Amino acid sequence: MKILALDSSGLVASVALVEDENLLAEYTVNYKKTHSQTLLPMLDEIARMVELDLNTVDAIAVAKGPGSFTGLRIGSATAKGLGLALDKPLIGVPTVDGLAYNLYGTDKLVCPLMDARRSQVYTGVYRFCGRKLHALKEQVAVPVTEIIDFLNEQKEEVIFLGDGVPVYRQVIEDAMKVPYSFAPAHVNKQRAGALAVLAEQYLSEGKTETAREHQPEYLRLSQAERERAEKGLC
Repeated sequence: MKILALDSSGLVASVALVEDENLLAEYTVNYKKTHSQTLLPMLDEIARMVELDLNTVDAIAVAKGPGSFTGLRIGSATAKGLGLALDKPLIGVPTVDGLAYNLYGTDKLVCPLMDARRSQVYTGVYRFCGRKLHALKEQVAVPVTEIIDFLNEQKEEVIFLGDGVPVYRQVIEDAMKVPYSFAPAHVNKQRAGALAVLAEQYLSEGKTETAREHQPEYLRLSQAERERAEKGLC
């Protein structure tokens, strides 16, 4: 089972190749370039380095949202194009689930935070039960204070990760009433390797879709759509 994974849902662009629970390659960049500049060159480099014939891939995994509207569109368009050209199924993995999977094996609660602006975050709350990722709160867009209140009610230690941490760190430090920590740099942003391993589970469970069926899940309206709604425009 060979899975190619793409994640351009946030600040990081990441591509990985996993075969039979073996990470063959991962290329992750967190730098001031657009994902349209980085994603395909990263994929080309991985294919060259491991002598990958794309036709041998069993499925293409992609972070399906939430996240950056532009980033999600780039990732989805890339995955759909590959899926159509290669006639391969797609596996849409919820972005926040994939981010949480970075901390596989921890006995603490896991709370990914992605900055959604307007004092909101894309987030969820997870725990690992054996090898399975279990959601206490499914991914959602909420004010950061709301997810902190939920965590305080759980009365368990929490690990935070994601690009929302530096944005809301002071809010977290002021409002958290239970023990917490912040994930270290090597696992605190999106990684396509984690996405690919989670996608392996989805594939074994038959959770796939065709390239034509795949659509990003934004969880909320774009800024332009919100502004039009506020003005009462269709």
